[in-house]
Amino acid sequence: MFIDSHCHIDFPELAARMPELRAKMAQNQVTHALCVSVDLPDFPRVLALAEEYPNIFASVGVHPDYEDTPEPTVEQLVALADHPKIVAIGETGLDYYRLTGDLEWQRERFRTHIRASRATRKPLIIHTRAASADTIRIMQEEGAGTADGGVAGVMHCFTESLEVAQASMALGFYISFSGIVTFKSAKELQAVAQAVPLERMLIETDSPYLAPVPYRGKMNEPGYVAHVAEFIAQLKGVTVAEVAERTTANFFDLFSTAGRA
Repeated sequence: MFIDSHCHIDFPELAARMPELRAKMAQNQVTHALCVSVDLPDFPRVLALAEEYPNIFASVGVHPDYEDTPEPTVEQLVALADHPKIVAIGETGLDYYRLTGDLEWQRERFRTHIRASRATRKPLIIHTRAASADTIRIMQEEGAGTADGGVAGVMHCFTESLEVAQASMALGFYISFSGIVTFKSAKELQAVAQAVPLERMLIETDSPYLAPVPYRGKMNEPGYVAHVAEFIAQLKGVTVAEVAERTTANFFDLFSTAGRA
């Protein structure tokens, strides 16, 4: 079985197709999915999906790309995370690709999420793009990860270098690969995926974005995570069953409260 460790099925274009999405998940042996929060105003619909469907989990957090949105506090995140279906804090992190100027607000928001993760003992979901040095630095400064009494987390939709992956794994983080790894142009990322051990790996869709080959360019959905697993199996020279078994176990090891929900 497979688990989509990061998706946005609360987005209207996917939420309107839930019966179809769930049928496709079952058809492709995708047993669970983690619906990830991107801002507080839309968090109720993320939670509502998790409450309605036993095999859907949720997170709470504010994406680093969202500039004009209510700023979370540690206290808010801790309070909202106090629910059995909320298994993580995020997504959070840094993104210098789309936004320019003084981005100190982004770094402070990231610190807030790390502190909420430490307070709740729930893992972080980290997004980093064009900001890896600052991301790792703040993770270290704030005690993200298993060092200094913190908890593990995941670097989601990973597209950075092997050095960044290794620095993240040293902090106790998992590395999650999306459909990007299946793209012909993603040779450097494929080399990273070959080097990351299965014991530290998750798979995801980040749907509705980044559909894997053979669906590239179309709307993504959780059922397609099986194609990510198939590609990684071929890349690493192992069976698809091995990738499925290991990444599923990793999911429940990391998001430990999901097993109790």
